[in-house]
Amino acid sequence: MAEVGPGAGILTRELLRLGATVTAWEIDLAWLFELCQRRLPGPLQLVAGDALSVDWSRLPPGALVVGNLPYNIATPLLDALLSSGAAISRIGVLIQREVAERLVAAPGDRAYGALSVLTQARARVEYLGTVKASDFRPRPRVESAFVGLTPQRASQGPPGGDWAQFRTTVLQAFSHRRKTLVNSLAAGWGRERATLLVGEAGFSSRVRAEELGVDDLALLARLERQRSEN
Repeated sequence: MAEVGPGAGILTRELLRLGATVTAWEIDLAWLFELCQRRLPGPLQLVAGDALSVDWSRLPPGALVVGNLPYNIATPLLDALLSSGAAISRIGVLIQREVAERLVAAPGDRAYGALSVLTQARARVEYLGTVKASDFRPRPRVESAFVGLTPQRASQGPPGGDWAQFRTTVLQAFSHRRKTLVNSLAAGWGRERATLLVGEAGFSSRVRAEELGVDDLALLARLERQRSEN
């Protein structure tokens, strides 16, 4: 099991008590030294380093990843894990509540956006509970939420698609949230091409990106790739 940011080792201790073998990455050397002095109940490997610099592709098949993630690295770290190609079984992390809401949002939700699509294209995401700011010492300014991610699709991209093309299409589609999909895509593709491809996908010319699901946007990305290759 991989743990990101063990801190005082509260979660680490419980994981070890339950029989897990834990490798924990900690960037704070003071906390790392503190953990080295404690007698924790099980096999533990402590690594000094930044989780964003870890080669996650080296995780063994079926690995579990857990952590109380610093708010500023949650999004890039989850992206790194899902893009690593590792056969991760499950990811369970505590993150800022607003980010959690974006991860699980569905088409039509206010929180739905590019992050929702790019995450859900590669994993099943579950909102597992809210943790109030008052539960922490010192108390943060925001509430947190626990989310579970089960990687489901190939990290190379959505079904039948190319990840680079899909990512580019999604980011372009959500680049101007108040505009129609055609207007958002026109900035990168040109209006004529955007109008043609949105029509080929079977979408209304007035549809907005936040109304479309993962498979809808994957279809649009495939059509754009096919047009580019012809």
